[in-house]
Amino acid sequence: MLTPTQPSWPAARLNYALAASRAKHRAALGLYLPVGYPTREASLDALHLMAQSADVLELGVPHHRPVLDGPVIQQATAQALANGFTMGDLFTAAAELTVSSAAALVVMSYWAPIEQYGPRLFAYDLAAAGGAAVLVPDLPKCASASWRETTRAAGLATITLVPADASAAHLAAIGATTTGMAYAPASPGLTGGQGPLSPCLPRLVHRLRTATRLPVAVGIGISTPEQAARVSGFADAVVVGSAVIRRMQSLPKAPVVAAAAAARDFADAAHRAGRNAA
Repeated sequence: MLTPTQPSWPAARLNYALAASRAKHRAALGLYLPVGYPTREASLDALHLMAQSADVLELGVPHHRPVLDGPVIQQATAQALANGFTMGDLFTAAAELTVSSAAALVVMSYWAPIEQYGPRLFAYDLAAAGGAAVLVPDLPKCASASWRETTRAAGLATITLVPADASAAHLAAIGATTTGMAYAPASPGLTGGQGPLSPCLPRLVHRLRTATRLPVAVGIGISTPEQAARVSGFADAVVVGSAVIRRMQSLPKAPVVAAAAAARDFADAAHRAGRNAA
């Protein structure tokens, strides 16, 4: 049986990033990109430049059935898989970014790629490469206890995606099993939505923070810098993914330049918006 350990130094970087942003009276900015998109080389280049603007980098593990993602991320992950993505690419990216950047590294992966690689091997390889935390949005209930024990022993935080309609009992259960931060959707549905933010979002963030005593990140549906600024007023972190990829798609001959520009725009918006007291 694995023996739980203290959070690793990389995992502590997530706590530090959130605390440092809070001390500056602003939300932390998280930026997401599937590793291997648009090419294996360009993906690394884009992530290195995005890290200059981000407090947290969310590294996506491409999967052929991204059931919670909209067309933008579906297309990006399909392209990464067509480019020959392997888990080695993920760990290489994490190791390089850990050395070159102060950004905390969070991995977003569906369960199937982790299960295929081997959960214990995945957790320890990610921790060795500098990963801070893992978000598995479709983690099966039957695998939940063993996965959390494995990540805890490896020194990784485990982030939970919270349903917008979660009951008080569900929020309390999330608080008992989640570490690092909790993750709330900005709007209902799949990733990549370009509609308005949910009017219930500030209340959800307040309920989640109160019930779990964890920092709360908001993502899924933040499509403009203006929306990022608005959410930065009440959340602990703002996560943007599809909007960055759209910018990259709009400049196919210079996607790395587009990613860096998008990162700066969202950072400027998030940092200008002062965070309200919890």
